Amino acid sequence: MLVHYVAAARAKADFSAIGQVGNDETRSRRGQNYVSLFVDLERSQVIFACAGRDAATIGLFKQDLIAHGGAAAAVSEVCCDMSPAFISGIEEQFPKAHLTFDKFHVLKIVNEAVDNVRRQEQASRPELTKTRYVWLKNPEHLTGLQAATVERLSMRKLKLKTARAYHLRLVFQEFWGQAQEEAEVFLRRWYSWAVRSRLPPIREAAATIKRHWSGILRWFESRVSNGILEGINSLVQAAKARARGYRTARNLITMIYLIAGKLDFSLPT
Repeated sequence: MLVHYVAAARAKADFSAIGQVGNDETRSRRGQNYVSLFVDLERSQVIFACAGRDAATIGLFKQDLIAHGGAAAAVSEVCCDMSPAFISGIEEQFPKAHLTFDKFHVLKIVNEAVDNVRRQEQASRPELTKTRYVWLKNPEHLTGLQAATVERLSMRKLKLKTARAYHLRLVFQEFWGQAQEEAEVFLRRWYSWAVRSRLPPIREAAATIKRHWSGILRWFESRVSNGILEGINSLVQAAKARARGYRTARNLITMIYLIAGKLDFSLPT
């Protein structure tokens, strides 16, 4: 019943005004099973969902967009993570769209680098045991005990690599608070500092940022992010938990449209 009425409501949807799109994936089942989501960032509305998370999903989205009155040329902004598959699909299917890399995914790259530094150093520095989460939190979110731990382990005399990586992360977060005309200068300085840090995970993160330079700086023009998608993903996962999971991707996609598709069912009441 849900499949029938959701499909009927989607058939009437008009996507002619779609100009800004967010793209991300959500886990559908255990293992490497995902559903890709495409959201109208201006209306916070899921406009398309399909199984998979490769470049082919971008082509399927384009077909669906056109079928609902939209046009690839009208899509001016696409926000996504730094997945090579998504990037290549967007560049091929939406050549006129500007690409903005979601700032939360960019920061995740740096967070993972800090954690990798800690993992490597912990083998020889037992004082880092059970400190993983204190290095991944912002100072204002630390408890009193956690703040004291960071302050103690950040003392210069300890010469901890993890403390240096943590400081690099905190400085990097200031990037999004820069004025537009100063953003690239700030990023260049941080990149130079990171590649000279002698911390391999941080240097790898800096190299990743360098490869995606223009899409990261594009945020200062577009001001779009996938924060909306993160909220929708939370709703989807909550629905999946209530249902004890869905046997097929079709059923999950139907529920996604029902929850976040803002469909017009034309009901009499």
